[in-house]
Amino acid sequence: MFEAVIARLASFGYEVLEADYSALRFDIDKVTWTIKNDCNVSEIPEGLAHIAVDMVCGYFLQNKKVTSPDNIENLIDFGSAVIKQIQTGDTNTVWERSGSTSSEQRFDAFCDYLINYGRDEFSCYRRLRW
Repeated sequence: MFEAVIARLASFGYEVLEADYSALRFDIDKVTWTIKNDCNVSEIPEGLAHIAVDMVCGYFLQNKKVTSPDNIENLIDFGSAVIKQIQTGDTNTVWERSGSTSSEQRFDAFCDYLINYGRDEFSCYRRLRW
């Protein structure tokens, strides 16, 4: 799964550094145990492998945003504001910081999507506990 996570992060434009390996391994273990415990299985089913990879990426990017946002600056511009209005006569530009979706909010929504998408598929592989 480690290589699949690295490839998925690369598809988002993030180059995994050697310093990221321990955090990735922790997130992989976390997601693996979450799925195994939720489904009551000993191994992640093949049908949930792609969901597990996305969950790991979501947790990793969320943690990266908190611990070292400089490393993901190519994925998100935290300081950008959204233009609300542009007027060409006498040049009037209005920036909106609240009430609209900033790039940081879009990043958070994307991480949330990666973490939660596909959880409804867990029920297909769930076993009863006795």
